[in-house]
Amino acid sequence: MGTATVSPSLDEKTSVQSKDVTIPPGSIVSARLYIPKAAVGSPQKLPVLVYFHGGGFIIETAWSPTYHNYLNALVAEANIIAISVEYRRAPEHPLPTAYDDSWTALKWVASHSAGNGHEEWLNSHANLKKVFMSGDSAGANIVHNMGIRLGQENLDGIEFPGVVMVHPFFWGEEPLPLETTDPEKTSLIRDLWRVAYPTTAGCDDPLMNPAADPRLSGLGVNRVLICVAEKDVLRQRGWYYEEALRESGWSGAVEVMEAPGEDHVFHLFNPGCDNAVKMMKRLVSFMNEDE
Repeated sequence: MGTATVSPSLDEKTSVQSKDVTIPPGSIVSARLYIPKAAVGSPQKLPVLVYFHGGGFIIETAWSPTYHNYLNALVAEANIIAISVEYRRAPEHPLPTAYDDSWTALKWVASHSAGNGHEEWLNSHANLKKVFMSGDSAGANIVHNMGIRLGQENLDGIEFPGVVMVHPFFWGEEPLPLETTDPEKTSLIRDLWRVAYPTTAGCDDPLMNPAADPRLSGLGVNRVLICVAEKDVLRQRGWYYEEALRESGWSGAVEVMEAPGEDHVFHLFNPGCDNAVKMMKRLVSFMNEDE
């Protein structure tokens, strides 16, 4: 929907190389891969990040300059390989298409576990015992729902030690304490969800309200980092997700990082601000921690 795009390239500022692939080859799902230039030709195996962009399931793209620049910076800082998934969007492709495309991407990553997959960067340079997922807004919603699916279906040869959900796009039929009841804001969220998923039962659909999902205790990752922003209308839902995870009986570790004075996806629009720099450093350390 009218989003500007940029081509893959060798980024001079970060020395990160990128390229576009279809996953699997010849399919309708695609992605942009990123790798530090210095890693090409090196025997070192790097952690992998599978990234899902935001945009309410309706706008934005993995090819946009916003996400291209962000992932160049993140890959350089963390010394990782990143796979930014270009899932199909509503309204032309309503949910659950984005979830299905995202699962296809994860299965494609797992297909490289024996070192003989279609993508040489993953065969030669990826540590598939350290695959992380992250996303912002609707992308964070996808991360959660992929985590639920990982708890139900095993992907052989690949391990997901942790996920990062940035300003997750969650909601519910009943407002939470301190959550806005401004009808203009709440109706926008409800309308976006309905456009993205016309056949949904509403905002208590477990895909949108994880606390309503009886499968939550089976989330298939060990660590979760949730990033929230003080002025974001979705802030309370991030905190509520942490509470719901703890109360579900899930056995992993969950942490919330809040950015004071900031609004939704501030780090994409102002990546040089202090809070964005702090968040970047926390993401980098999260992906390089030993469990």
